Amino acid sequence: MLTPLDIHNKEFKRSFRGYKEDEVDEFLDGVIKDYETLYRDNIERKETIERLNSKLEHYQHMENTLHSTLVIAQETAEEVKLNAKKETELIIKEAEISAQKLVEEALAKVRRMTGEYEELQKQSKVFRTRLRTLLQAQMEMLNNVDEDEN
Repeated sequence: MLTPLDIHNKEFKRSFRGYKEDEVDEFLDGVIKDYETLYRDNIERKETIERLNSKLEHYQHMENTLHSTLVIAQETAEEVKLNAKKETELIIKEAEISAQKLVEEALAKVRRMTGEYEELQKQSKVFRTRLRTLLQAQMEMLNNVDEDEN
């Protein structure tokens, strides 16, 4: 690549009927000045492009990291949701089993108490029958005693 210094140091051969040296030097000075400006601008733009490319790379890396983080967060949320659902189902199943046990225990207690109640009713009936029989026997004895006394 041609640099401003290359243009400045360029020497032209002289010929008999050549261009005016002062005009050529003056023109070359203008070219050098403009070329230097363009050359510096080009270098600055290259540096800016490199800096912007570096930033772009950085932001792309951040975007990839954020995307990965988002994917992991979504997967974690789904996993937490699935685990919560499983845990809920397990709690419900345990509650159903517990409720079934309580119902079975209550039914067994009702059966036992019903049996005890029926047994008490039988005993009460037997007691009343015996009492009635005893009272009748006592009444007969009293009646027999009254008859004997008469």
